[in-house]
Amino acid sequence: MTETAAFRKALIKEREELTADGEMSREDSKPVSLDQQAVGRLSRMDAMQVQAMAAAADERRKQRLSRIESALKRLKTDAFGDCLRCGEEIEPKRLAFDPTVTLCMTCQKN
Repeated sequence: MTETAAFRKALIKEREELTADGEMSREDSKPVSLDQQAVGRLSRMDAMQVQAMAAAADERRKQRLSRIESALKRLKTDAFGDCLRCGEEIEPKRLAFDPTVTLCMTCQKN
């Protein structure tokens, strides 16, 4: 398997996992009932905290999915692995750690 194919496979696998995680967390994102007879004040506060954490996790998941989709598009156009700022090759170890990176270390620091 070529290095590019390995990156594609890893990106697709992560995309599938994130999509599945998003579907499982939908329950936590549902609005919290304000009926004090059905749920006590502290339970409602806990539920609201869970809801806020689920919303934050969902936002991070969406951002990561967007980065994955961008990396998959770059793979199709042979732009994958090139720094978007300077055009130089991104270090292979950096790509192996996170195949969605778009900048080389030099440009990332600046």
